Amino acid sequence: MKELADAALDAARRRGASYADVRLSRNMTEVVSARERRVENVASTESSGFGVRVLVDGAWGFAASNKVDKAEIEKITARAVEIARANRAIQRRRITLVPTERYPEARWATPVERDPFTVPLSEKVEHLLKINEAALGVRGPGPIFVNSRMMFVKEEKSFASTEGSYIEQTLIRSWPSFTVTSVNSRTGNFEQRASFGSPIGKGYEVVAEYNLIDEAPKAVEQAIKKHEAKPVEPGQRDLVLHPTNLWLTIHESIGHPTELDRILGYEANYAGTSFVTLAMLGKFRFASPVVNVRADKTQRFALATCGWDDDGVKTTEWDIIRDGILVDLQTVRDNAAVIGRRRSHGSAYAENWGAIAFQRMPNVNLLPAAGNQRIGVEELIADVEDGVYIEGDGSYSIDQQRYNFQFGGQVFWEIKKGKLVGMLRDVAYQGRTPDFWNSCDAVGSREFYMLGGAFYDGKGEPGQSNAVSHGCPPARFRRVNIINTGRRV
Repeated sequence: MKELADAALDAARRRGASYADVRLSRNMTEVVSARERRVENVASTESSGFGVRVLVDGAWGFAASNKVDKAEIEKITARAVEIARANRAIQRRRITLVPTERYPEARWATPVERDPFTVPLSEKVEHLLKINEAALGVRGPGPIFVNSRMMFVKEEKSFASTEGSYIEQTLIRSWPSFTVTSVNSRTGNFEQRASFGSPIGKGYEVVAEYNLIDEAPKAVEQAIKKHEAKPVEPGQRDLVLHPTNLWLTIHESIGHPTELDRILGYEANYAGTSFVTLAMLGKFRFASPVVNVRADKTQRFALATCGWDDDGVKTTEWDIIRDGILVDLQTVRDNAAVIGRRRSHGSAYAENWGAIAFQRMPNVNLLPAAGNQRIGVEELIADVEDGVYIEGDGSYSIDQQRYNFQFGGQVFWEIKKGKLVGMLRDVAYQGRTPDFWNSCDAVGSREFYMLGGAFYDGKGEPGQSNAVSHGCPPARFRRVNIINTGRRV
């Protein structure tokens, strides 16, 4: 790999590139799914190739190929340089890169106990069918349906740059999941509940850890209970959010608006901009003083975790919100230079060898409460006179500046005088990002901290997907606007 990488870098230098990097990678995905008592699908894909990125006269050029030999590398590198020179004609501002250290022999791998790509297919299928059988064993007011699924992703990639770095990494991510559906034969209505576990940076061991065989019957019971749940009364009420719901709100309302490329307008044509401005740094009260948010590319088991980003920057962690005040943003080498920073936070990522690296979200986490006091869902609910408790993520809507939003969920409970009194339906919460986070008056303690996340954070043109986690404890928000999403006939 080093010999092939050197061929690309030498070719870029000869053609006038001031900087170049090359990524050689192999991307593997396996998906196994089952419905009721049968296997529905088995899919295994593998893709390998290389991509060359060059900086010529202050403009980026990129080209890639799935044919990996020296002749092709010369050809593709020459094409990347030609593209950079063509881009220079429309480049408004010359691109410069903030410095980074040189890493001549660097290696990193996701810490896994069992590589899912070495586990026999028969073992995976057997486990999925056990999940389904557990769900089908629950009786309801009508038919029960269940879909279960395992998805595994593996990236093996080598990065080299003209600055002298040679970095090899292996990233593994896993996601076992299910969705159950209860049909009410009398009304014809159906209700669903998906498993609460998110994708995670672990190996096959997560299948046992999530214990979906035990969760499936509970999920069916909740789906059945939803049929008789009381429609929520809209109005301003206190809100307690479980981490399985709150992670998505963090992603959309804190993660995206603090991406520097959105703030600079680079994503305006597709993913949008941000209500955050550079003038807000160090001054803007984004949230209440109990809210502390940290970006972290080193967090164990999180999806965006790696040893080095795709700019060759060693990953780190940093505060985004401290005591409620916005203090920093997410950056990469080229846009950090635009705002006068001396270092990048290491947030560059490309989804595969054929995609150009650009700014992608790191793991962005709501930190638990400081101190030794135990604060869980029960403690948060105990101080609520009239409110709603939500578990699981659901549908959502948020504007292109990440300012106005509404979020749903999977399971909703009414709170009266500090206790859960029954299930609700048709619930969503609505607000403006700063108002919502400033209404947060309590966050849970460390023992209740959980990772949520997604495989499919979309951005860029052509579009790319990024896997990212968001850790958080449960949290409480005062006087949030609750709406009823039920259809009126």
